[in-house]
Amino acid sequence: MSQPTEHTPERPLGRTVPTSADVARLAGVSRATVSYVLNNTSAVRISEPTRRRVREAAEELGYVPHAAARSLRAGHSRMVLLPTSHVPVGPLYSRFFNDFQWALRRLDYTVVQYGSVGLEGEEAARAWAELRPVAVVSLGAVQLTGQGVEILKRSGARAVITLGTQHVDGTHALLMDQGRVGEVATAHLVETGRRTIGVVLPEEPGLDIFSGPRLDGARRAVRGTGATVVPLPLRYDEESAAALAGRWRELGLDAVFAYNDEYAMLLMRALQDAGVAVPEDTAVVGADDLLLG
Repeated sequence: MSQPTEHTPERPLGRTVPTSADVARLAGVSRATVSYVLNNTSAVRISEPTRRRVREAAEELGYVPHAAARSLRAGHSRMVLLPTSHVPVGPLYSRFFNDFQWALRRLDYTVVQYGSVGLEGEEAARAWAELRPVAVVSLGAVQLTGQGVEILKRSGARAVITLGTQHVDGTHALLMDQGRVGEVATAHLVETGRRTIGVVLPEEPGLDIFSGPRLDGARRAVRGTGATVVPLPLRYDEESAAALAGRWRELGLDAVFAYNDEYAMLLMRALQDAGVAVPEDTAVVGADDLLLG
């Protein structure tokens, strides 16, 4: 007795992934030419009509180069890693990074933003190094160490750029003089006749790298003037601002450098609610050119 033949149901054919060989056939060129064109290789001269034909073929087929394979061939990636900041940044930072990203894009680099909340020092460097970026640009919210920079460079990073208040060995640093911010703001208050000046110190994590130097700058500004500086810890919420405003007359303050424009607006509203006239009783100065200011 013959056994019934068991038929395996046919699987629907999936859509095939186009390859550089497919692009080469459609464009009528070699695979090497496809690679040169799509990887923007400038060392080989290829006519513009040929470049256009290759790009049109790749677009028609839906072909895109494999980034990992390209990185293996080149020995490095085209990725610039930009750890996202978990501290407030103003329009100056935003404009800078928008322009920076456009410039990198024109040079055929890919900017990848990396959520770095909870990462610090060498742990952050190891996490970033896993992606094998060709460069890392850190806003300063994560404090890199010299060892962390070495980890990144051993993984293939050709440049590590930091923004902050201190230079880290092995990096290109864009130093922001936060002390000067506090000094200029407080000097203005002293020049207008204010003598007991509060300086807001945000209690939010990560902001001390900015607020500490600003307080130091404020203290430099009052040196030898007879004016005094009073540090004012403050959380960025209405309850904390109201509690501080309730003690204002007891503190005897006639001015405040409120760290930045957002804290200035928060505190100014609380002072007005507490019956403290601004600027008659207390002058309020912010910083950073934030939108709320």
